[in-house]
Amino acid sequence: MMKRTAYSLKDIAARFGGSVQGDSAVLISQIATLDSAQSHQIAFLANSKYRAQLDKTSAGAVILGAADADATTRPRIVCDNPYAYFAKLSAFLNPLPVAVAGIHASAVIGEGAVISPGVQIDAHVVIGEGAHIGANSVIMSGCNIGAGVVIGENARLYPRVVIYHDCVLGNNLIAHSGVVIGADGFGIAMEEGRWLKIPQIGRVVIGDDVEIGANTTIDRGALDDTVIEDDVKLDNQIQIAHNVRVGAHTAIAGCVGIAGSANIGRYCRIGGSAGILGHLQIADYVEVSSFTLVGKSIRERGSYCGIFPFSKTQTWRKNAAHVRHLDEMADRIKQLEQQIELLKK
Repeated sequence: MMKRTAYSLKDIAARFGGSVQGDSAVLISQIATLDSAQSHQIAFLANSKYRAQLDKTSAGAVILGAADADATTRPRIVCDNPYAYFAKLSAFLNPLPVAVAGIHASAVIGEGAVISPGVQIDAHVVIGEGAHIGANSVIMSGCNIGAGVVIGENARLYPRVVIYHDCVLGNNLIAHSGVVIGADGFGIAMEEGRWLKIPQIGRVVIGDDVEIGANTTIDRGALDDTVIEDDVKLDNQIQIAHNVRVGAHTAIAGCVGIAGSANIGRYCRIGGSAGILGHLQIADYVEVSSFTLVGKSIRERGSYCGIFPFSKTQTWRKNAAHVRHLDEMADRIKQLEQQIELLKK
């Protein structure tokens, strides 16, 4: 196992900010949870309700906020946002492997493709004609990049990512295994009892600093482009249909389905397994809870939830039966209200 470099709390605070309380010479080489941390590791407390774990931790130091600074005598870094501090420090202590420039002998490079300096292309990669791979990118084994695709600098494509022709991907992209970018959107028209396929002639255009989880699919536009703006974070197994636009800094959890031509605003947060119907507009700074079905546009920022609470099966079935008769019940209530008003008169 490779020996890890250790850093003092003083050095860490000099790099990332925050104030050190306690022994600033404590050496840290890794991040861990409060439960599992050892003396060479630093843990973090992002939620005060877990304060009790501070008494039991064996961590060499902890990261916490000002409100919890006096909850332990252990060496600590006090900062405004412990969770973000943890994220930055973890990335520093656990850097991704740097690209090892070179093209594997089994890779297939199409005519006119441009491979920038410092690019790593692993075994059995296929790069189409006229594609452009930006500097210091890593294209791992089995990836297939279509003709005319443009990928920015420092991209990292994990094994078996597929990018269809003419798509444009920005700098610092991370695409995990099984991602498919630019497949045909679901465009069909009925004529004389049979479906006609509508050619999907748009592209997928992705901004900088985007991460796409495993087996997520982003369809190309039917006419205009499907657009994923800067700093969007997509979890695993998400379906983004043709002509969707996802605004910058939005985060979407696993198994979300977004139907065609929906427009998701900036800084939105979409919970797992939520569904968004087509052609809807979602404002900036909207939060949608897990399993919520969004059936109409959301024009104002805020948190939205549409989850029907679970219950015992027998009770749920009774309630579901009542739900089927809500329209009839509403009419009866309206009639009763009218009768009451007549009696009052």
